[in-house]
Amino acid sequence: MTYNNDYFNEVRKAQRNAYVPYSNFKVGAYLRTKDGNVFYGANVENAAYPMAICAERSSLVAAISNGYKPGDFESITITVDASEPSSPCGACRQVLKELCDDDMPVYMTNHNGEMIESTVDKLLPLGFSGKDLNN
Repeated sequence: MTYNNDYFNEVRKAQRNAYVPYSNFKVGAYLRTKDGNVFYGANVENAAYPMAICAERSSLVAAISNGYKPGDFESITITVDASEPSSPCGACRQVLKELCDDDMPVYMTNHNGEMIESTVDKLLPLGFSGKDLNN
C-alpha cells in the first residue's frame, strides 16, 4: 500500500462537505477498502458540541453501514487546512483500532499536500479493542 497524490485530491473533495459553523476547522477523510471501494467522510458539528462527528469516524460509519466489516480497510487519508497535518483525535483512534488492522496506513495531510504517514497501531500504542476480547 503506497500513498499517491490521487488520495490527496480525493480527500480534499471530502473536506469540502464539512459542516463546521462553530470551529470553521474542516476535516476530510478518504477511506479505501481492500476491494477497491472508497468512502468519504467530513466532520459535522452540532450546537450540542459532544454530538459532533469527526471525518474519520463518518467515513468508517458509512463503510460499516454499507456492509463492510472490521479489517476490510486498506488505508485512510485525512486532511486539514492548517500549517501542519493533524492526527486523529482520541475517539477516532479508538474507532480505527476497533475497525482496522493495526498495520493499516493512516495518511495525514494539510492544505499544502504535506503528508505524515503512520499506522493505526502507532497512533494508539497498546490500544485495547474487541480483538483483545477473543484472546
